Amino acid sequence: MKVAMKIGWAAGMASSILMMAALFAPSSLGAQESSLDAVTFTRDIAPIIQRSCQTCHRDAGVAPMSLVSYQQVRRYSSRIVYRTGLRDVAGAMPPWYVEKDIGIQHFKNDPSLNDWEIAAIAAWVENGMPEGDPADMPPPREFATDVTWIAGEPDLIVRTNEVLVEGGAPDWWGEIESVPVGLDEDRYVSSVEIREVNDVDNRNGGDERETVGGRFVFHHMIWSTRVVNDDADTGQFASREGQTSTGWPVHEVGRNPDMFAPEAGRLLRAGSMVVSNSVHLHSNGVDTRSHLEIGFRFHPVGYEPEYRGAGLGLGNGVDIDIRGNEAGQELHAYRTLNQHTKIVTFEPHLHAPGARMCLEAIWGYNVETLSCVGYDHNWVRGYAFAEDSAPLLPKGTILHITGYMDTTENNINVADSRNWQGSGNRSVTNMFIDLGMRVAMTDEQFMAEMEERREVLDLDANDHVIGCPLCTVLPVEPEVEEGSR
Repeated sequence: MKVAMKIGWAAGMASSILMMAALFAPSSLGAQESSLDAVTFTRDIAPIIQRSCQTCHRDAGVAPMSLVSYQQVRRYSSRIVYRTGLRDVAGAMPPWYVEKDIGIQHFKNDPSLNDWEIAAIAAWVENGMPEGDPADMPPPREFATDVTWIAGEPDLIVRTNEVLVEGGAPDWWGEIESVPVGLDEDRYVSSVEIREVNDVDNRNGGDERETVGGRFVFHHMIWSTRVVNDDADTGQFASREGQTSTGWPVHEVGRNPDMFAPEAGRLLRAGSMVVSNSVHLHSNGVDTRSHLEIGFRFHPVGYEPEYRGAGLGLGNGVDIDIRGNEAGQELHAYRTLNQHTKIVTFEPHLHAPGARMCLEAIWGYNVETLSCVGYDHNWVRGYAFAEDSAPLLPKGTILHITGYMDTTENNINVADSRNWQGSGNRSVTNMFIDLGMRVAMTDEQFMAEMEERREVLDLDANDHVIGCPLCTVLPVEPEVEEGSR
């Protein structure tokens, strides 16, 4: 009876997704839609799984099941239909929660599925999961190591010292031992990526860990790199050209790589150390030895940044009041830009009750939503805007974020739906911040960026660009009086 109910549920879900796809899919997908009844694994499904699933879902990957072969995908087909159909809410796979019906839609390293791909997976299951012609099967993906660098092999890898977290240990917050970067010349960094390496996979093959958090013991690390004083006995950190350290994005479980603006690489100094006095470790149920690997990717030698980072706090870490057992609760925060700003990434930071966050720009009477994304506390996502889509906002713009909270039993991340929640560091309390990266621009840089945007996108005065309210306000050449020539 349970098996029959499960198959019926999967077929019903597949039919619902097919109906939604027919209603909302872009017209450009029409040619693909007409072939949904002929979808096969080798020709249609395998390329989707390879691109958007196998980085995690493979032997020794961080996900709890492998999706490499036809038989493996077939085994988990109903779960795949359900998870991909969620799209932009907690539990969706792949874990990329940008809502596709509002705001900017062009991002770097976007693994999400389009309407046709979601519908194709549902149709494949509904039609009996045909394998197809083996000749249509794409070559298998090759992984150089057990744990993959999502953004490509780093130029420098720094490893923290190993820790042991016992299976029944309570959560721990504190400082870890600093480690040298091992760099003998200053270099500017284009992206940074952190991955946890532990012995969980070696022991059980990954099948017993139900969530990405259950695979790891590092919940987060707030960290920086600092240059060590020549007098090692003092244990102090020296200032180098007026700078004592370089801050880096917080590492959190399930985090994707952080891509810096091409014009604003961050400086990794020679002789520096990785320093953190705020690490959160938690048990995953078994004794685990673990360490972090920090992968830096460099700009070419001689690179110099054009822009400087815009230090702008946007959020509310104190005045948080979230009632128990209630969905749709909202938190709001505002900040006025005092300089021209390019938004590089949007990164909602909430805790367990968080369900969604929207970023809005207010310029004069123009109020525009830049992006809305769902939120899942198991996966920390930073959404890097594509180069020609990153918002270009004039000084005086008001940034507004809205957070949507759900403390009902529908939110599986909430431990007890009855509890009130305020601000705090634990997952059972809350935070409300946009940790996205931004860069400041001079008047000249701002005008040049908008001119380049007009050329690349071939804009005229009648066009509209989300996130660039002045892009289509074409510059007017000054009039010259007759007698002045």
